[in-house]
Amino acid sequence: MKKMLWVCCLVITITLHSPFSTDVHAAPAPVPQTGQTACYNSEGTEIFCAGTGQDGDIKDGVAWPIPRFTDNSNGTVTDTLTGLIWLKNANCFGTQTWDAALASSNTLANGACGLSDGSTAGQWRLPSIRELGGLVDRSRSNPALPAGHPFTGVQSFYYWSGSTGAGGTGYAWGVYMVYGSVDSYSSKTGSIYVWPVRSGQ
Repeated sequence: MKKMLWVCCLVITITLHSPFSTDVHAAPAPVPQTGQTACYNSEGTEIFCAGTGQDGDIKDGVAWPIPRFTDNSNGTVTDTLTGLIWLKNANCFGTQTWDAALASSNTLANGACGLSDGSTAGQWRLPSIRELGGLVDRSRSNPALPAGHPFTGVQSFYYWSGSTGAGGTGYAWGVYMVYGSVDSYSSKTGSIYVWPVRSGQ
């Protein structure tokens, strides 16, 4: 008499939940539009956008809210797209090395740099490269910020991010505010501008 051995497979489905969402079916975070509205040929001459497939043609992504920024009248500006709160004065600290920029940002508090927001040391920080790059309007230059922005003291130079370069820990990423380009700045011992940010309430 033959005995048959049945092997049963148990299939387990695991649903991963984002720690930032209570909706298990939430879509990925939307990507905002870049602000680019013009198109160019390989020589850099502006051309009609229709059918080029360039960003100025597709304009994919989430449209920016209007207004994009809200001046909180307390030395801060809220980005209504991301909810981040930025220091209104983009030149409070002048140029600093990366280590000094970290310290200046982390110790920033109410009463300094025109702040009257009640913030305390430890709430401010250097922005990540994605946060800093997210301020940029690629259709504008000098500075590459959305039209009508309420910031003061924006410099036509590089600004530090808190993101270290992957190619070497002695380097950090920065944004060049003339054109809005995101670059790995040479060395953390160099001196560029500081623009602190903190999370929204």
